Amino acid sequence: MPNKKAVVLVSGGLDSTTVLAIAKNQGFDCYTLSFNYGQRHLAELAAAANTAKLMGAVEHKVVNLGLGSIGGSALTDENIEVPEDETEGIPVTYVPARNTVFLAIALGWAEVLEAQDIFIGVNAVDYSGYPDCRPEFISAFENLANLATKAGVEGRQLRIQTPLLRLSKAEIVGLGAELGVDYGATVSCYQADDEGRACGRCDACRLRRQGFSEADLDDPTRYQT
Repeated sequence: MPNKKAVVLVSGGLDSTTVLAIAKNQGFDCYTLSFNYGQRHLAELAAAANTAKLMGAVEHKVVNLGLGSIGGSALTDENIEVPEDETEGIPVTYVPARNTVFLAIALGWAEVLEAQDIFIGVNAVDYSGYPDCRPEFISAFENLANLATKAGVEGRQLRIQTPLLRLSKAEIVGLGAELGVDYGATVSCYQADDEGRACGRCDACRLRRQGFSEADLDDPTRYQT
């Protein structure tokens, strides 16, 4: 039988790199997809390309988007500060419609590749309050995918795979460690420097550091001095 194909969304961070390892472990030929969407730094894109290569992706693609032109997020607007304290509700690091746009483009590539599976590292436990990381959103998008595509109409069921959805950060780190993920090559920080070194203060850094601590594993993250 032919090998299974999957489109895997990768950001260069801890979660998406773990998802790539899971997809590979499940026997998928992985086609990795990243986005230059106007984010504060490009170190994560370098990390995504590097980890995709190290982990044997068949092809890695970067799509340029102009989400920075509409602003509305601390990750795309230099005039909005990245918070360094825990906040309630939906934080200013939420990027309007980001996962909807990302999944739509991944869906298009999946159709071209005749892949039926799309992997994304959304998480509803340590998800920082983002509405597009909830199970309800994923279920709704999967329904849309099968209504709006030639593949779905012709009976080739499309699946949005979210293996991290209900895992804690510690569980994600532990699973990735078992699969041999090199977390030292990943970048999770919202305001990493050009070398990919983390600030150690933002919400992403806090969750990452907490995950390694609770998993009782050494944190290989490179921090800014």
